[in-house]
Amino acid sequence: MLPLKIALRYLFSKKSHSAVNIISAISMAGVAVATAAIVIVMSVFNGFGDLSASHFSVVDPDLLITPKQGTIITNADSLAAKIQALPQVNLAMPSITERALIVDDSRQIGVTFHGVAHLYPQIVDLDSAIFAGKFCTEPINGLPTLTASIGIASRLDLRPGISNVALYIPRRTARFNPANPSAAFFCETFCVTAVMRIDHIDYDAATAIIPLEAARNLLDYHNGEATAIEVSAKSSVDQAHQAIADLLGNQFLIADRNHQHPDAMRMIAVEKWITFALLIFILIIASFNIISTISLLVIEKRDNMQTLRCLGAPTAMLRQIFMLQGGLITIIGGSIGIILGVALSLAQQYGGFITLNGDPSQMTITTYPVRVAPADIAVIFILIIGIASIAALITRVFTRKFD
Repeated sequence: MLPLKIALRYLFSKKSHSAVNIISAISMAGVAVATAAIVIVMSVFNGFGDLSASHFSVVDPDLLITPKQGTIITNADSLAAKIQALPQVNLAMPSITERALIVDDSRQIGVTFHGVAHLYPQIVDLDSAIFAGKFCTEPINGLPTLTASIGIASRLDLRPGISNVALYIPRRTARFNPANPSAAFFCETFCVTAVMRIDHIDYDAATAIIPLEAARNLLDYHNGEATAIEVSAKSSVDQAHQAIADLLGNQFLIADRNHQHPDAMRMIAVEKWITFALLIFILIIASFNIISTISLLVIEKRDNMQTLRCLGAPTAMLRQIFMLQGGLITIIGGSIGIILGVALSLAQQYGGFITLNGDPSQMTITTYPVRVAPADIAVIFILIIGIASIAALITRVFTRKFD
């Protein structure tokens, strides 16, 4: 403990040369600022990740069940009934997702249509995404209904309750006839009843929601087939996941919301950790100031070291004093940075003092999204300990004169 006490005294005591105090303060401040920047940046990435997940939650179920092989679940209706009977499950329904061509007069675009049952708004928060009109699965004027994304509605100038569109999809069993190519497609006319806006490009660009039976007619499904089963968990998603996995075995893939869009979530994670790695280099560079601080301190305390040697202090103890001081500067500076970064991040998380530029009426959020994750703080603190250990080892270079 004696080397630690001496190192702490040297760290906080007034030096005979004020430049040493200034350089020590600069070194500690550099580590603190770099550490605070890491905490803030990682918290911002957490916030954007949560924002992306919240957008997905509007149209994505708690759990999505898809076949491991192929794309069709042949007994989807009966399988959904078995899943819904589980005590951990609130609702389960089959759904169909496929690509098609939507046509309105002379305009046409490729879309992804999603065939769902009338219980779909009870599985996802679709009502919050309806931009105009009202979601409906019951036929209107003898036509099946369609909810279009804002991208489809804008490009085709669709109006809920007024516009009708045609959906074209290749027939599964038909052969292409060059003399009559239209015979290879199945066409169904839909009445547009609503326009939705998710504020995510994957959905807003070209997504349409239609009734499940209409989707089955388009694809010539007549035996309860579906491409997925969507599940709403009663309480815990993890418990529902485990119960469904026990029921279905290993023939199906069960994905929660984060795993339903692995590419998007992986992109955010990769950006977060690449930025983290770049900030580590900045922190390491800031730690280089500690080396100059220790070298000046060795010169400053040269007479003190000679006195300690005369009192019987071993060389290893003298070297340990300065090694500990190098580590202390890093740890104290890093701790101050963590406290500062967490304080600023929490202030933004709950206070939202930094706002986004733009028209608030056209934006889903008006402040930068931030979330402080304890796991990130733990990783950063371990990083600080590692850099402090490296700084202590490098200090040995400046204590060779004690040999």
